[in-house]
Amino acid sequence: MTLVERFLKYVSFDTQSNEESGVTPSTPGQMVFAKYLKEELEALGLEDITLDEHSYLFATLPANTDKPLPTIGFIAHMDTSPDMSGKDVSPRIVKNYDGKDIVLCADEQVVLSPAQFPELLDHKGEDLIVTNGKTLLGADDKAGIAEIVSAVVYLKEHPEIKHGKIRIGLNPDEEIGLGAHKFDIEQFGCDWAYTMDGGELGELEFENFNAAAVKITFKGRNVHPGYAKNKMINSIRVANRFMSILPEQETPEHTEGYEGFYHLVGINGDVEQATVSYIIRDHDRARFEERKKEIERLTGEINTEYGEGTATLELRDQYYNMREKIEPVMHIIDIAFEAMKAAGVEPHVKAIRGGTDGAQLSFKGLPCPNIFAGGLNFHGRYEFVPIQSMEKAMDVIVKIAELVAAK
Repeated sequence: MTLVERFLKYVSFDTQSNEESGVTPSTPGQMVFAKYLKEELEALGLEDITLDEHSYLFATLPANTDKPLPTIGFIAHMDTSPDMSGKDVSPRIVKNYDGKDIVLCADEQVVLSPAQFPELLDHKGEDLIVTNGKTLLGADDKAGIAEIVSAVVYLKEHPEIKHGKIRIGLNPDEEIGLGAHKFDIEQFGCDWAYTMDGGELGELEFENFNAAAVKITFKGRNVHPGYAKNKMINSIRVANRFMSILPEQETPEHTEGYEGFYHLVGINGDVEQATVSYIIRDHDRARFEERKKEIERLTGEINTEYGEGTATLELRDQYYNMREKIEPVMHIIDIAFEAMKAAGVEPHVKAIRGGTDGAQLSFKGLPCPNIFAGGLNFHGRYEFVPIQSMEKAMDVIVKIAELVAAK
């Protein structure tokens, strides 16, 4: 099975995660996919294959040299985003892309156009795998899985390439921030690892947001509106008051690069009670802590204005910037950088404006930077992946294994 055939098979599995389910994996389709992958890895002759009840799948490609070498890992996630359906994905390949609009769905007038997505033009002349305009594609992160498995197959077929012990880790629920929560790094047994979960060709990432989730419940006082003067407290209006005093320009739609933000992700309620949900993001740890304190201060301001107990805050940290864990072991970045160069890929070191399983794994004791998987426009109907980018990602995995042995 080729890299492309493998990827097209993988995206046929419906593996959307669901943050409301409260179980791991959060959806049964992820375990169905995991069992398929386990059978594939067994057929390929890998060793130490384990699949636990939470859908964490580990496997080993044994070393083919007696030289004492570090054990390295490659990790990808099996779930796709809850943001759009991943059921009945129907991909097609646009050969030798000509730089023009790609009609994904004529009936619904869904068009992948360089006018809206200028990055398409960077892949003119390449072969693009696209959606039918009705689902996401699933390159995030089934491209990563296909690249890892295909690289391992290549190494098995080319024993002249010497390498140490390589571990594969495939996990559920990355898209809902839970992929690393039950990842057993001791069982995984690696000195370091790489997540193959980045986007565009050449991306190499070892910085990400510090992240927190916020939920604020506003309690109102409902009174007949005809007789409500000086009595009613409308919780929706109180919630609106809170939202209005947060900095207007510190939102995702007004920030880029290393700029952090407060992102309103949900609001619901009635006169009696309303809730708002935010996520807080910032690369700088000190500024991140200041943002949390600002939320606490503004909650207190609401209680001062409307009465104690009007606003109740729930705030929890989600993950932290992995940079502080990667800097002491920068040789693992140097190896990835050199591997990209050897594979003919220009490395682009950038900070992730988001999170990755690698961040949480790094704080659990497994340094784990992030390497491109090649896809673009994740989480929606306009997602696509150039085949040539996937091939380069596979080459980078092989080169990393080779370089670790050589060094």
